[in-house]
Amino acid sequence: MDYQPPPFFKRGPAPLALLSLYAALSISLLVVDARYHTLDLLRQAVSMFTHPLQQVAHAPAQAASSAGEFFISAGRLQEENAQMKHAQLEASVTLLRTQQLETENQRLRRLLNVKERQQASGQVTQILYAARDPFARRIVVDKGQQDKIVAGQPVVDDAGIVGQVTRVFPFVSEVTLITDKDQAIPVQIVRNGLRSVVFGLGNGQLELRFMPANADVQNGDMLVTSGLDGIFLPGFPVAKVIHIERDTSYSFARIYCLPVAGVESFGEVMVLEPRNPIALPSELASETASESATVADKPARTKKKRMKKD
Repeated sequence: MDYQPPPFFKRGPAPLALLSLYAALSISLLVVDARYHTLDLLRQAVSMFTHPLQQVAHAPAQAASSAGEFFISAGRLQEENAQMKHAQLEASVTLLRTQQLETENQRLRRLLNVKERQQASGQVTQILYAARDPFARRIVVDKGQQDKIVAGQPVVDDAGIVGQVTRVFPFVSEVTLITDKDQAIPVQIVRNGLRSVVFGLGNGQLELRFMPANADVQNGDMLVTSGLDGIFLPGFPVAKVIHIERDTSYSFARIYCLPVAGVESFGEVMVLEPRNPIALPSELASETASESATVADKPARTKKKRMKKD
């Protein structure tokens, strides 16, 4: 009779071999996804099935929050209402002057035949939760491809720039905050007009880089978007300078800034519409087209010359 050992003693592949196989497979998938973005479609398909589960998981927290808001006392609501009315009256004078200055600015631009600035428009979204990566500064909002959200759109709140849409799913979108290490925004100092680029540090602060050590930068300077990147409209507040380190042994100064928007707080944000492409003048466009045609036709003419020589 054939003797077979009990199933308890059967052995498959060695644990080290399985670990090596799974590690190699994981690294391969990470490299392929990071370089060729081949798993974006799969990620979007999975998000469609996991979205209802996420809604169910967040339902208790939303119910508790709604219940807490429902049981707020009437006296507190009246107090907040009175404070808001007082603040509205204080800001009404500044608002009226701002509207008058905006109208005057548009009239002067038409008078000087200068192109008017593009108007900012967008749609309000609700922040659902923060991303699960502890080393990144990202949030998830409740609008996605169904609401015509595309990657690259700026995100603002009532104080200034919050971040930028970097990943879009069918029902939600991922926004990278300006404090993330991979985020950079071209800015301009309001006081003197100096232009530079501000980078996120990953710890809730920003750094204004590529500024000479003797640059005219002071604590308290306000930084606004310059609009040179073609993504953010110019004039939106970004950050305020809080600390400057100047060392003569280095070419650039270390300038630390603090965002003016509610970057780390949860609430509502607005996703702005993408900027319209700048139309080139007809003469410049024709010159650019002719130069492109010349560059594209150059290899063909070189080939013909070589054939004639042969």
